[in-house]
This record gives sequence, structure tokens and C-alpha cells, in this order.
Amino acid sequence: MIIVTGATGKLGRLVVEKLLDRMPAAELGVSVRDPRKARALADRGVRVRQGSFTDPGSLAHAFEGATQVLLISVDKMGEECVKQHRTAVEAAVTAGARRVLYTGHAGGGSASRFQACRDHAATEEILRTSGVPYTVLRNGFYASSALDFLAPGLDSGRVALPADGPVSWTAHADLAEATAVILADEGRFEGATPSLTGPEALTFDDLARIAEEVTGRTVTREVAPDEEFRAGLTGRGVPDELAGQLLGIFEASRAGEFAAVGPTLAELIGREPVGVAAQLRERVARG
Repeated sequence: MIIVTGATGKLGRLVVEKLLDRMPAAELGVSVRDPRKARALADRGVRVRQGSFTDPGSLAHAFEGATQVLLISVDKMGEECVKQHRTAVEAAVTAGARRVLYTGHAGGGSASRFQACRDHAATEEILRTSGVPYTVLRNGFYASSALDFLAPGLDSGRVALPADGPVSWTAHADLAEATAVILADEGRFEGATPSLTGPEALTFDDLARIAEEVTGRTVTREVAPDEEFRAGLTGRGVPDELAGQLLGIFEASRAGEFAAVGPTLAELIGREPVGVAAQLRERVARG
């Protein structure tokens, strides 16, 4: 049985849908914090069990009978993030999984300027020493993050963000499809995958230009000093630590940490990955 964690989240939900296109529902299980949110999956025959990365006992039940476990990284950064990932890896190993998969990052590294990428590197080390085969999915930066940063500028006509560098923004749906392909082929990609990225690396100058083309409105890219950006976040109630971590995205992109573009994602899904322009058109259409 393949177990997917975080199956009610944005990526996990899409992975489950793609797996259901490839395998019987009875061969798929999900581990979720709130099973009520996964009732529709249970109705389709997917095994739904409660599991939390903060509760090893719940994971023992959620991972029971697993052949493969997909661990979707938690939405946290720092020590607590790595602690939760360690708990999940250990639970998967104890459950007897033949392979553990983890949603890492194409820019993951212990020297990264972005905390989340350092957390990914620490989790990869946990997997390397776990004693079971593993696959790290080196996902490109989620394009939804770029669109979130860009969103205020679509109304104001002004995108004021720190200086940045090129980023290979990548669609959740494409990464989910690739993940399902890899899960369905248990022998594929031992260790880390090559970078799974969108078709091109873009700066916010590029994104502002794309926004103008999509909306037909003027969108001007302005460079905000790092500390001004950070102060703006804390002034809106963002905790100082998190504000610093978000600034790290720009510091890392300036250093070229997210600029790599590779062919592997396209090869896995059998087509060109969806670009930012198409994703922006979809978001604008949704309103």
C-alpha cells in the first residue's frame, strides 16, 4: 500500500488524484491530521487514517502496511520542522516501508540563504541514515508563491519587492503528476531526483512583464531595500523570525540558488511543464 501524508493539502490532494488515475483506490492510503477533511477520499475507497508528525503513535497506525510512504514536508521552518520530519521518517521505517519519498527542494542545501532549504538538507541527511531506500523529490519553487508575491501589484500596478534573481517557478499540478509517476515505479530514482522544475527561470522583472501581458494593465517592478521589506512584513503582523525567513527567499535567489532548469519534470509527465503565464491567467480568471 502507498501512503500519502498531507493528503488534504494543495500538493498532497493533487498527488492522490494522480495516483487514483493509475491504481485501485484500495491500494492507496492517506495520513491526515483531520480525517473529516478526507471523507470524499474514503468514499472512493481510499484508506483514511489520522496521523500527525507530532504524534508517533498516530503515524504507526496511519502507516500500517505501507510499502511506500510519501512524506510531504510540513509548512514550518527551523528546528521544529526537522524534528517533525525525523518523527515521520522513523515511523515509516518502523512500519516496514520499502521506500520513503520526501518532497524536498531543487535549491536544498545546508549552506542555503533560505531556512527552508537548510531544513530540506537536514531532512535528506535523516533519510540517508535511515537504513531504507529513499527518494528525495527535488521540487522547483512553487509558482503559487510567486503569484502570491505578485498579487498586490495586479491591483496597485506596483510590485515592490527586494532585489531578486531567476527562479524556476513550478506548478503544483505538474509536480504532483511527476510524483505519482515515480511512486508508481518503485525502482525509479534511488536517492535524489534531478531538479524537477518549470520550463524557465524568471525574475520579478519578468513576472511583472508577464502580468502586464496577461492583464493588459501596467505593472511596474520596484526594488524595495531588504530592511524596508522586512519592516513592512512585521508592520503587518508577521513575526520577525518569519519575516527574516521570507527575506531569505530573495537573498537566496540573488545568489542563484533557484535558477537551475532541467528536463526531468517534462520527461516524467510527457509534456512541457506549465509556465507562470498560464498559471497567472488561471488565477485571474478565478478572480
